[in-house]
Order: sequence, then structure tokens, then C-alpha cells
Amino acid sequence: MNDTVKYLLDESMIPKHWYNLQADLPRPAPAVLHPGTHQPVGPGDLAPLFPMALILQEVSTEREIEIPEPVRDVYRQWRTTPLYRARRLERELQTPARIYYKYEGVSPAGSHKPNTAVPQAFYNREAGVKKLVTETGAGQWGSSLAFAGSLFGIEVEVFMVRVSYDQKPYRRALMETYGARCVASPSNETQSGRAILAQRADHPGSLGIAISEAVEIAAQRDDTNYALGSVLNHAAAPDGDRHRVDGADGNGGRLSRRHRRLHRRRLQLRRHRLPVHRRPAACVAAAGERRRRRAGGLPVADPRQVRLRLRRHRAPDPADQDARWVRPSPAGLPCRRPALSRHGPAGVAREGTRPHRGALLPPDAVLRGRRQFARAEGIVPAPEANHAVRGAIDEAIRCREEGVSRSILFNLCGHGHFDMQAYIDYFGGKLQDLEYDESELAMALAGLPSVSEPA
Repeated sequence: MNDTVKYLLDESMIPKHWYNLQADLPRPAPAVLHPGTHQPVGPGDLAPLFPMALILQEVSTEREIEIPEPVRDVYRQWRTTPLYRARRLERELQTPARIYYKYEGVSPAGSHKPNTAVPQAFYNREAGVKKLVTETGAGQWGSSLAFAGSLFGIEVEVFMVRVSYDQKPYRRALMETYGARCVASPSNETQSGRAILAQRADHPGSLGIAISEAVEIAAQRDDTNYALGSVLNHAAAPDGDRHRVDGADGNGGRLSRRHRRLHRRRLQLRRHRLPVHRRPAACVAAAGERRRRRAGGLPVADPRQVRLRLRRHRAPDPADQDARWVRPSPAGLPCRRPALSRHGPAGVAREGTRPHRGALLPPDAVLRGRRQFARAEGIVPAPEANHAVRGAIDEAIRCREEGVSRSILFNLCGHGHFDMQAYIDYFGGKLQDLEYDESELAMALAGLPSVSEPA
């Protein structure tokens, strides 16, 4: 009987090329629009914020982009990441299902985000950039860029959403340990931050405000660039067209054009003759803004053959006022500002990035799933991964009720060791299931420009 729990690949199987989903889309992805002109953003619009190497990747339709050797040298510290069989969780659920998860929390920063932070820091270093500025919500992205900056000798400044800055001192301390400067947002250090504080001195912040402050700082200095962990192709995950390696270990060399993508995502499963290797019955991942990458990075045999159960749910503290593209930055560049900055409820922790209009799982159900997984498998999931964990558990229970044996695969994108405030509130009976005020939401959205998608 095969009772293996952990499945590993050799370092030689770390991919030598990033896979660019743009090459295989049935039609080109919609262009990012300039918020001032409402026209597609071009290289000239991005040049004040990003090095040319990343801008070229942004517009590339090549299927593979070579990973620079210095980046692969850093990747070797944690890749290839392990694939686990959740045997103890299976027994606890009394399910005939086979549950597998790809664990990205073995990176130094504790999540998958160094996969893109490291190359961004490298390309900026090569372009002579001295400082990177960014935003962070729960703190995972800020921690990853701080780590990457320390490797390549780049100064890093992170604008952290104020409510998370106050609730997660250890996440802040991790960034500072790597040498980054962490600033609570909104702050008095930028024009956009001061404008928000003038309206509301105790504003809890939002990711949109933090982005505005970061872009404002970057646009003012020639030796400073902006870095982001989502949205644009060069920063986002495979499903966001970033040529990244999240979950895609297994392609150490060149293959025929027909087989290279299939091989890279299948190999870790195929090598160990796992029942899941041909077609998982369910592939579970959280899907939001930054969470889309966790879905695209799963090492499935062929995404077109898999019934994806994407958990489009906000995290346990749901009433987040996230950001939208609404007006240009001081340099006239794309900059996201919060659509609801004046109407957001106070004291909402940022347990991961969340989009508007996402379906909502009750916080109690999500945290119960997180606790159940942690007690069975010993890993405390990152806030962003909680919904994938809950989704996999729900699918396994469904298998038990139907009396069928299916293979379930999900991406555990990181650990939550620095993100325990939600649990503290949960155990103390203080966690509230907040809802949007629809009238305030409509009022805020009414001020946004109407933009039609280009033909």
C-alpha cells in the first residue's frame, strides 16, 4: 500500500522558463485602460514606474520567457515546493476522497509571493533602480518584496493598510527585519494620504489608498520604481498571464512545443503514479485579485480538462473597501484609488486581498475549516488560502455523502503564522460578519467614470 505523504522533485526540475498564458488565450486579454484617457496603456505610460524588462514581459505573447539564472539561484532555496497527501484530514472527514495540496508556504517569506517579488527586484536592480515602493494589505506581499529587496541590495518602502499595520505587528517586524521601511496608510507622507486623513483622521485605510501613496512616491523620483504583486501580467499569476512558477515545478529542460506546458504541470503528479495525475475531479483555489494566481499555478495535468471549483469568496473579515481604477496618479499614470474610501466601516482587518462583488462564505465556516485543517495537517493556512481549504473540505464531504472516491487538489499558498488576529477575535467571540451597505456602495460607484471596453 502506498502511504506516502510528501512528494518531492529534485532541484534540477525547477523550471528554466516562465510560462506565459497570453500565448494560449483564445483571444488577447482586455487591455489595461489609462484612467485619464480611457485608452489602452502603452509602454510609455508604464516607463516611470517599471523597468523596461518588465514592460516587455507585460506585452509579450511568447509562450516561454527565460528565467534569469540569478533568479533561479534564489528559487532553489525553496523550490521545488512539496506536494502533500492530506491523509490525516481524509481520515478525520471519513471521506473516500483523496485530498492533495501543493504547499507554497516553505518560502522564506512564508507564501508563494517571492516567486514574483524576486524577479521584480532583480530586474529593477539590473536597471539601476535604488529603491522600490509598494503597498500591502495583510502583509504577505510586503514581506516578500522586503525579502527580495534584501537579496539584491534595493531599498524597500511598504505602505501597509493601517488596520493591518495596527493588528499585525509581527508581520510589520518581519518586513523591518529584512530591512524595509513600513508605513501605516493613509499617511502624512503623500498628498493622497493627507487628503484622506483630512476627511477622516482615523481612517482604517484600504489597499487602494496604499497603492495611491506608493505610486505617488515612485513617480516623484528617478531612482525609485513601483512594484506590485497582482493586476498586471508581469506581476500576477499564471491565470493573470504572469510567466510564473507558482505550483508549476517539473520542467527542468526544453520540451516540444506541444508538450512543454502539459509536462511541467503534470510531472510532480505523474512521477509518483498518483490517482490524481490524469484528471482531478475537483481543483480548488481561492480566486480574487491576488488570489487568482493560486488557481493558475496548480500542477494539474491540463487546466482545460479539469472542473475547477474556484472559491470566489472574501476572507473572514468581509467588509473590505478594496480599490478600483478611477483616476491618474500625480504623473498621469494608472493609479488605483478606493471607490469607497469615505464610506468604509472602521476596524476591518485585511485578511487577504478581496474584490468587490465576491460571493461570501460566513467567517465561522471558513475559520472552522482552517482550524480543522490545522489540527489534522499541522499547517495553519494563510488567510488567503482559507477558502480553498474550506472548498476542499466541502468537496470531500460531498464525496462522503455520495459514496464516491474522487481526487481533490488545492493550492495552499502560504502559512498564516503572522495573521492570527482573526482567530483571536474568533475564539473571543468578537468576529462579526459585516455586510456592505448597498446604498453607500451605490453612492460611491456613482462617482466612477463609465468606460466601455475597446473592440
